[in-house]
Amino acid sequence: MNGLLKRVWIGLAATLIVSLAAVVAPDHVQITDDGRIHLGAPAPAPTPFLSTAAPAPESTSPPLTRDAVDEVIRTAVAAAGLDPAQGRPTVAAGADSKRTGWTAVREKSAAQSEVKAVCADLERQGWTLNPNPKGDRPDASRSYKRGGWYLLVSTRGESQAPSTAAALTDSQTYLTLTGLQLNLSDIPLPEITVRIG
Repeated sequence: MNGLLKRVWIGLAATLIVSLAAVVAPDHVQITDDGRIHLGAPAPAPTPFLSTAAPAPESTSPPLTRDAVDEVIRTAVAAAGLDPAQGRPTVAAGADSKRTGWTAVREKSAAQSEVKAVCADLERQGWTLNPNPKGDRPDASRSYKRGGWYLLVSTRGESQAPSTAAALTDSQTYLTLTGLQLNLSDIPLPEITVRIG
């Protein structure tokens, strides 16, 4: 029985890791036809032997510091017509150089237009939108990348609120920007095989 429970927990942990990776960096998660999941940079496409096409240019965005990402967040929030001081940081200054964030309680009726304004400013600042595996639904989170950082812009309800947050009314939600510094190419990721049935 303990062996079965251990396998179930390992399977759940692997599913959680793959799900998080698919949200944060969908271009680094590939699922093959036989059900194998590969984490890491996608394999380069084979090129013809005598190809004359020039290689695609690599991103030249320099690495960003946490302070620079904090400023990006403040600028995007202000561009959405919000006062950054009305929200609060999700990670204390100096606590973690690879994570940052900002959150504020917002009215649900205005939250989606504020998300769109924040996202438009991130794109203006040179952040690249990651493909969204959930499609382009208005309530879906949006993930951006630049300079080794990923920014997730989302609205979330009370069930996902930080434990220190005040209770929300039915008309409120959290507007949250979460920044993570990730360099998946430096992390040796194992191959995970998921078999169903």
